[in-house]
Amino acid sequence: MGQGHDCSRAPGGGRWRRVVEARYFSGSAARMPMHTTGDAPTSAHETSTGRSTTGTRGDCPNCGTPLLGDHCYACGQPTKGLVRHFSSIVGDFFDSVFDYDARTPRTLWPLLFKPGTLTLEYFAGHRVRYVSPVRLFFFLAIVTFFVGRLVISFGDGQGVANFGGNSAIEVARSAEEVEKARDEALAGIDASLAEVDAKLAQVADGDTSALVDQRIARNTLRATRNAIDRQAEERLAAFRQSDETGGPPPIPRPNRLTFGPEDWDPVTNPLVIGWLPQFANDWINRQVGRAEKNVQRLQDDPDLFKDALLGAVPPTLFVLLPLFALMLKLAYVFKRRLYMEHLIVALHSHAFLCLAILLMFVSMALRQWLAPNAGIGRTVFGIIEVALWIWMPLYLLLMQKRVYGQGWPMTLLKYSVIGFCYFLLLAFGSVFTVLASLVWM
Repeated sequence: MGQGHDCSRAPGGGRWRRVVEARYFSGSAARMPMHTTGDAPTSAHETSTGRSTTGTRGDCPNCGTPLLGDHCYACGQPTKGLVRHFSSIVGDFFDSVFDYDARTPRTLWPLLFKPGTLTLEYFAGHRVRYVSPVRLFFFLAIVTFFVGRLVISFGDGQGVANFGGNSAIEVARSAEEVEKARDEALAGIDASLAEVDAKLAQVADGDTSALVDQRIARNTLRATRNAIDRQAEERLAAFRQSDETGGPPPIPRPNRLTFGPEDWDPVTNPLVIGWLPQFANDWINRQVGRAEKNVQRLQDDPDLFKDALLGAVPPTLFVLLPLFALMLKLAYVFKRRLYMEHLIVALHSHAFLCLAILLMFVSMALRQWLAPNAGIGRTVFGIIEVALWIWMPLYLLLMQKRVYGQGWPMTLLKYSVIGFCYFLLLAFGSVFTVLASLVWM
């Protein structure tokens, strides 16, 4: 039938050959290629307008071979081109990039509720039924931390840098400016404290989540108030000492980074690591300068840091994921599994974590929207979030037990060791991510 294919040798080949021959020979003349010579048309599909209609699901427009699916088995050309409705092109785009079709709900359900099922199905060769592990993890990681940027806010009218002080006090050039900046800052904090106390009075009995949230907010505001008081007193003492000694007034000190007894300065007090070459120290000091400027920007918009941090988490996970697979390889070295098999386990486990965190973000958003005050709705969302926190480590343990099939004692031992080592890697990765976010936000 087609070049290089003998249907009679394949299982069911006779049946397929009869079907193709029936489609090929019993149709209208428009389905039968014409073999002519010279400059005559090579197909009977050419109309009086000179346009070919061979793409009507009969034959391949490129080579004329009868079509049996969405691709020509002889030349490989797809039946769908770009000359069609734009809506179908958009659908194909989302299908190609995100694999969003019938496989998506078929994949997300076992990913969330059936530990190890997707991995075992993949090892068994049932791959076309589900979204591929790489696409699944990539898509969930991007969506999860994008939603996190929309849900989480560090602002709420209070800059995170205010916890350690107030920039207006630091840059004040006289005692009067210090007192004015302190009074304005404390007035704002006292107003916020009054709001928190009012909310605490409205919290219903048994609403533990709301009670904890408001108490944390109150303690944070009180700590900020004390920090601003101490900061103002230090600056006022410096101005008083300057007046008594007749010396110059204190130099304004916006939020500065300190390495050692003095503030960092790229010229007079740079950060120098002795075993690094000069160009490396120069690069480090440039990054420190950028971080110092960004710390000052956080005074006005603390969400800048949150956005930079959550945006940097997916790349960090991409780096840690192969390391996690390597730890699995070392822990189960006698299982004689390929490294790529452990990488599939790592992809599915990280995809599950991203999905669980995404659901937690969604629950937080719904709680803020549907149940902003105390009540049964807020309690329900709090229970959902606690259940997700408990399910995450339990899911990973059950997944490891089911995929590798060892007894519970060895599984618990390896789970604990791998979890501890990965936690250390995650801690180092988080510190690096925070520093990188502070520099490059």
